[in-house]
Amino acid sequence: MSLVDTVKNAFVPIHREGYPFIAAFGAGTLFLGYFSSILFWIGLILTAWCVYFFRDPERVTPVDDRLVVSPADGIISAVGPAVPPRELGLGNVEMTRISVFMNVFSCHVNRAPVRGRIAKIEHRPGKFLNAELDKASTENERNGLVIDSPNGTVAAVQIAGLVARRIVCWAEAGGSIAIGERFGLIRFGSRVDVFLPLTATPRVAVGQTAVGGETVLAEFGGVAGTPLVRIS
Repeated sequence: MSLVDTVKNAFVPIHREGYPFIAAFGAGTLFLGYFSSILFWIGLILTAWCVYFFRDPERVTPVDDRLVVSPADGIISAVGPAVPPRELGLGNVEMTRISVFMNVFSCHVNRAPVRGRIAKIEHRPGKFLNAELDKASTENERNGLVIDSPNGTVAAVQIAGLVARRIVCWAEAGGSIAIGERFGLIRFGSRVDVFLPLTATPRVAVGQTAVGGETVLAEFGGVAGTPLVRIS
C-alpha cells in the first residue's frame, strides 16, 4: 500500500449532504474571526463538529438473511412490542420494535436493516419532541420504509428529534435494497425504529451501543437464505 493510500484510509469520508453545512460553518467562522479571535476559535470548534457529524464511514455488514442489523449508530432505547405507525399500512397488530437513539455526536447515515424490495415509503409531518420519548414514534415528523424481506415485512422509520429538522431519504419505492445499504440520514439528533415480525428474536438490550450496518439487532430462525453482496 502506498503512502497516499495510507493517508486516505486514515480519514473518514464525509457525506455530500454535509458539504453545504460545513461550508456555512466555515464561512461563519471566518466572519466571526474578523471581529474576535475567541469567536474564531469557537467557530472553528463548531465547524470541526459539523465535519464530524456528517462522517460516513465504511461498514462491514453481515450478509446472512437470518440477521437484522442496526440502521444507525446510537443507543438502543427500546426493545419490545408496539403497533407500527398507521401510515405504513401494516395494520393494528403489534410487531417487535427496536429503537436506536442518535445524539448529536452519532453518525447519522441510516442503513437498511435487511435486504428486500422497498414496498412503500411514507413521510408524515409532525412534532419535534425529544426522540428518546416513546411518544415520539407516533407524534414526531417521520419517514418510513416498508421492506418485503425474505423473512416477512420489516419497516425502518426515521424519526426527527428535538434538534433534528430534516429527514433525508434517497431510496425509492419499488426498488431493491441490500442489508447495510445507505438509504438516508437525519440531521442533528434523532431516532430510527425498526419494526419486525414477532418471529424475530431480539439480540440487543436497552442501553447497548449499536453500530449502524454492523450490530445485529435481531435474528430470524430457520435456514439462512442466499447471501446478497453488500453495497456500501
